[in-house]
Amino acid sequence: MSDAHHGTPAPFTDIRRIPVGEHTFDVAVAGPDDGEPVLLLHGFPESYDEWRAIAPLLTAAGLRVIAPDQRGYSPGARPPEVEDYLIDNLVDDVLGILDRFGAGRAHIVGHDWGASVAWTLAAQRPERVATLTAVSVPHLAAFRSALKNDPDQRRKSQYMQVFREEGRAEEALLADGARRFREMFGGAVPADLIDAHLDRLGTRAGLVAALNWYRAMTPEMSKLPPVDVPTTYVWGTEDVALGRTGAEACGDHVTADYLFVPLEGIGHWIPEEAPARLAAEILARARG
Repeated sequence: MSDAHHGTPAPFTDIRRIPVGEHTFDVAVAGPDDGEPVLLLHGFPESYDEWRAIAPLLTAAGLRVIAPDQRGYSPGARPPEVEDYLIDNLVDDVLGILDRFGAGRAHIVGHDWGASVAWTLAAQRPERVATLTAVSVPHLAAFRSALKNDPDQRRKSQYMQVFREEGRAEEALLADGARRFREMFGGAVPADLIDAHLDRLGTRAGLVAALNWYRAMTPEMSKLPPVDVPTTYVWGTEDVALGRTGAEACGDHVTADYLFVPLEGIGHWIPEEAPARLAAEILARARG
C-alpha cells in the first residue's frame, strides 16, 4: 500500500440519515452489507470525510464501513447546551448508531476526539467492541498523567484552554475566511477536503457545537479503567498535540492484546497523511 498523494480521494456516495433518539445523524456507509462492521469516528475539526482514503482499503478487504458525522457535526444532532456534549452522551450516540445498523459488535476506530469516544466505549461497553484501533489520542488515563507530569504535553495542550473559552475560539477560527481553521491542518490535508469539513463547521452554530466537545470536558472522563479488548494504538512522532510520554504509557492501560505503532515523521492527521499504513493496521487488528 502506498501513501503517495494522488489528490483528494473520491467522496462517499452512500450517505444515510440515521435517527437515534431525538437526533438524526449523517452517516457514510460503504462496503458489503454482510461484511463485518467497522465504525470510524472522526476527530476535531473534521467529519466523516477524513476517512475517504481509508474506507476503500477496508471495504476491499470485505469490511462494512460505518462513518458518522458525530454529535454537533451532523446538523440534525446539534443540541444547544454544553452539557449535551458530555462524553457519555457521545458514547450513547455511537451505541445507538450501531443498534440502527444491527451491529451487536463492531471494530471501532477513532481518531483524535473520536479516539476519546472509542476508548470510553471500549472501557464501558467492551461487549460491543470486537477490536479497537485508537489513532493519535492514547488511553485517557495515560493522557491525563502526561498532562499532569510532562511539561511537553502541557505545552502541546495549551490550545485546549482557548477552545474552551466560549466566543473566543469560534470567532478566531472563522475570521478572514476561516484562515486559522485551515492553518490548523499545517498543509497535511488537501484544501478541498478541508472545504468538506467546513461544509459542516463553517458556520458559527456548527463550530460552536464542535467546540462544545472541549467545553464539556470533565476530570472524570480521564479516570477510565483499563481497556480489555484487543487494541492497536497508532501515533505520529511529529504530532503537535499529543506527545511521546502519553503515547508510550498507553499500553499500561490495556489488559488485552496490545500493539503500539509509532509512525516516524507523521503528524496528527494520520488518516490523511498515512491512510495506507493506518488501514493496514486496522485490518491487521480486525483479522488478528
